[in-house]
Amino acid sequence: MTRWTAGLLMLLALALSPGIALATAIGEPLEFETEAQRQQYETLTRELRCTVCQSETIHESNAELAADMRRRVYQMTRDGMSADAIVDFMVARYGDYVRYRPPLQANTALLWASPFLLFGGGLLVWWQVMRRRARPDDEPQFTDQERAALERLRRGN
Repeated sequence: MTRWTAGLLMLLALALSPGIALATAIGEPLEFETEAQRQQYETLTRELRCTVCQSETIHESNAELAADMRRRVYQMTRDGMSADAIVDFMVARYGDYVRYRPPLQANTALLWASPFLLFGGGLLVWWQVMRRRARPDDEPQFTDQERAALERLRRGN
């Protein structure tokens, strides 16, 4: 088999692989009635988290669930739904985790407060350590004999 044939077979395999097809599906040109709809779609796909990938937005993800979420956002945007209504739908279906910026609520308060709590705890530990270091150690208690011996050593006798 020549290099030319091997190269063609490799390109054919890549073209037929599902990963490439999904990647192409992400970049497909979508048609919108207005520029506002396109912007809403772009904003929402960058603000909603893929619940399978967990660290990617649905805009970035190749997961099938992310593709389904993009299709839903596209369809709801084309149907004239507001961004808030679409986000509410996604939250009702997938929970607050689907948002990259969850709102401040009772169930997310610890999430929002944790950086400040960790910083405050670290500051408290640092302050305690510095306070202990700055405190002079208690001087040892010597007997009269030990003091006399220390005094003789100090004078060189």
